[in-house]
Amino acid sequence: MQPFLIAFTLTLLAGLSTGLGAAIAFFAPRANTRFLSVCTGLSAGVMLYVSFMEMLPEAFRQIAEAGFAEKPATALGTLGFFAGIALIFLIDRLVPDAENPHETHPKQAYAALRAPAADATPAERRAFRRETRQTRRTLLRMGVFTALAITIHNFPEGLSTFLSALVDPHLGTVIAFAIALHNIPEGISVSIPIYYATGDRRRAFVWSCLAGFAEPVGALALWAVLAVANGAVFFEPPPLLLGVVSGAVAGIMVFISLDELLPASRAYGKGHDSLYGLVAGMAIMALSLLLL
Repeated sequence: MQPFLIAFTLTLLAGLSTGLGAAIAFFAPRANTRFLSVCTGLSAGVMLYVSFMEMLPEAFRQIAEAGFAEKPATALGTLGFFAGIALIFLIDRLVPDAENPHETHPKQAYAALRAPAADATPAERRAFRRETRQTRRTLLRMGVFTALAITIHNFPEGLSTFLSALVDPHLGTVIAFAIALHNIPEGISVSIPIYYATGDRRRAFVWSCLAGFAEPVGALALWAVLAVANGAVFFEPPPLLLGVVSGAVAGIMVFISLDELLPASRAYGKGHDSLYGLVAGMAIMALSLLLL
């Protein structure tokens, strides 16, 4: 039972970090997009390094432990890796491009919510009010659909954190930290449009947290399937299953890093900000694995 509780707690904390993003958006006087860029790049670096240097070798080892020779074990682990990429690619295709949670929203989207010019004529003020009402409706739709899109994306991310923690609690902690960094700008992307549209911080915060809850829900769904297959609520997954799934988790994290985190990091920052974060994430992960 203890490995399950540790894995689930880490997954829950990683998912709820979307709420931290909402809090930053509400109380920071101005969003530091370059900071977000470095953090998102750092998350990508952690995920890429741990996928190739830890998760895939662990997948091969687990499958070999189940009784397979070296080449078949490597083949099964590699098959799991590309199966994970195929799964997250399919999920990604279900999300409309316009509601992609990793696209930065232009500042013009919020321009109509500023106060009208002091010397505006009555006609200009009426036009401003009409434009503001339309902008609020657009932003509310943007925030809600972004929350739904993030919910879809977070489901496999929850699986990644949960299964990694089952294989190795230390590794799960590192991945949970990387996922949490990844979720902070997602929480901002949900909360800001809803807050600007409604003026209600609580409503925007709740939507951000609900999007993050998809991660522990994904973990519970996977555990329920495994529990039915094993005929017990708490059990130790067999090495073959852990090996194949570890390979799939590595594939999921590589896809998330290359398709979502790095493009978002470059969009938020300037110059080499995303590269600085990427290299720092790899270095932190390498040092962590060496010391622990």
